[in-house]
Amino acid sequence: MISGKTNVCGVIGCPIEHTISPLMHNFYAGETGLDLAYLPFLVQPEQVEAAVRGAFALNIKGLNVTVPHKQEVLPYLAGLDEAAFVIGAVNTLVRTKEGYQGYNTDAAGLHRAMQEEEVTITGRTCILLGAGGAAKAAAYLLAKEGAKKIYVLNRSVEKAQQLAGYIRQTLGYQPIEAGSLAAWRQIDENSCLAVQTTSVGMYPRVDDILIDDPEFYEKLHTAIDIIYTPAETGFMRMAAGAKTMNGLTMLLYQGVAAFELWYPEITLSEELIEKAKQLLIRHLEGQA
Repeated sequence: MISGKTNVCGVIGCPIEHTISPLMHNFYAGETGLDLAYLPFLVQPEQVEAAVRGAFALNIKGLNVTVPHKQEVLPYLAGLDEAAFVIGAVNTLVRTKEGYQGYNTDAAGLHRAMQEEEVTITGRTCILLGAGGAAKAAAYLLAKEGAKKIYVLNRSVEKAQQLAGYIRQTLGYQPIEAGSLAAWRQIDENSCLAVQTTSVGMYPRVDDILIDDPEFYEKLHTAIDIIYTPAETGFMRMAAGAKTMNGLTMLLYQGVAAFELWYPEITLSEELIEKAKQLLIRHLEGQA
């Protein structure tokens, strides 16, 4: 029952109707006995400042931030954690006395998902497909965890070069190269970890694929797609000879990280997280 003591958290974005975050966070609240209501908030791009300041004035405990606001909220925050600072985007706001502190749990969510699937980064040659915000979070993770080398491949070589240069300058990580999508042919390695960070292949355009040459996928030991609808993307199907995973577990664990930032006294159990995962899978299958 909602009362005068109920905490409110939520997610801001535009559009927001597709979000499954309320399903996940309200499940955690119910299972842990917290007096919490988690709501979606549609915020137009020109209203981001008003939304952040208004949420603070309304005593909202915390917020998730999704596209297109992950960068636009930055000027209105009291501070950033290291990941948010380096990546240049936030997805979680935590209330403090001075204002909201910004965090980026995307890299942490991807890392925890990879750990669950026993995917290692240290010493691996990695191929990063894409050069946008999600690629930046993935590049941060791969560099921090000691990848042997990172190849950033993108339709726009200029954007790939910008991302590679940024990682070199910000993290001091030097073995990172940029190229076009066709530059995979220059990679002399047959046991690579590939992370697909673009929206290519996302529902409803499920047959789209960024690289359609079967020879590329022979280079892969592990293929990760951050897309979770559909459950098996064209990228994953092409990489059938490798270990594959989609983005649902990443989504799940970035949500876990956000929830535990809001409630640091609570550690969500693996059993509870698995129940949430099955809940999300059933929901997504119902939408398909």
